[in-house]
Amino acid sequence: MPFSSLTDPIELARAEAAPEKAWAELKPWRPEGSGEQERNNFAYIVASLVPLAFDEEDLAQRAIDRFCEKA
Repeated sequence: MPFSSLTDPIELARAEAAPEKAWAELKPWRPEGSGEQERNNFAYIVASLVPLAFDEEDLAQRAIDRFCEKA
């Protein structure tokens, strides 16, 4: 589980909210057939960025940027 290392309830809530928003922005740009594995990889990126983010918006944008760098 990508968020299992998060113990702070606020960070956990932020980590759970940001991927949905960010993935909704990424999805139109992802190739057809981009599936669960890609989404799971994205969740791990989100989890790694939680300590750096100011809020959900910042976390979502940082995750999108990092994901696009790796793509």
